Amino acid sequence: MQVGAIMGFDGTADPRFVAEAGQLVEELGFDALWVPEHVLFFPEYASRYPYSEDGKLRGDPKSVFDPFTILTWLAAHTTRVRLATGICIVPQRDPVYLAKNVAELDRLSGGRFDFGVGVGWQREEYDALGIDFDSRGRRMGESLDLMKALWTEDVTTWRGELFDVRGAWAHPKPLQSPHPPILVGGESAPALRRVAERGDGWYGFDLTPEDCARHLSTISGHLEARGESLSDRRLVVSPAASAKTPESVSAFARYGVEQVVFPVVGRDLAMLRERGERALALAR
Repeated sequence: MQVGAIMGFDGTADPRFVAEAGQLVEELGFDALWVPEHVLFFPEYASRYPYSEDGKLRGDPKSVFDPFTILTWLAAHTTRVRLATGICIVPQRDPVYLAKNVAELDRLSGGRFDFGVGVGWQREEYDALGIDFDSRGRRMGESLDLMKALWTEDVTTWRGELFDVRGAWAHPKPLQSPHPPILVGGESAPALRRVAERGDGWYGFDLTPEDCARHLSTISGHLEARGESLSDRRLVVSPAASAKTPESVSAFARYGVEQVVFPVVGRDLAMLRERGERALALAR
């Protein structure tokens, strides 16, 4: 079983500490380092965060580094660990610029990037960006299709409902072929369908083994309709608090999950080491 660490770096974090944290994760033997995305936070919001009982983000964060900025910095200070967005809110970004961000990070990291994607949950953030929240799923699908074209075609012409690219060179191309793995995050019906339609894998968050089995059954049904199977997709899960046990990790493995992702946070390297070692002990 592979083990990933998810680390959210506050926008005021010391760059040296960020680099040392990445090096520590690599030293301890983690297989991947995941970082989240939010461009804005709000002291008051009506949207409901889906992974807490009260619908609020834990810890009342005010900022995190942009994932592509922080992962590029981490790429420069690590050599082995894979680097991943967990997740990038694709519909909030221009897909042409995003395709370039992904390709450049993949090249600068030596082909170590995993592209975790999702549509997000916070209407207030979309409103501030001037992007329609209710059509984010449609925007996500077309964005991913356009990005794949930009990554794989010599000259790209794309005419969709939302985007129009005519006879363009888009370089550099990603180092990984045909592109970095796209791991679709989310547990909603559209997200699970999107795994089959456009993803190379699934990133399930805050799950028990029972939750995981139910969602995998849904994904499997979508894949079977396409003549494919779960073995064609990478499966990554971040366990719920109640599922952070060796028994649950073994159950995830029986369902075909290849990587479990644990939060590893702390105010200093000693705390990160202790929590990282504890997470690894659950899975190995």
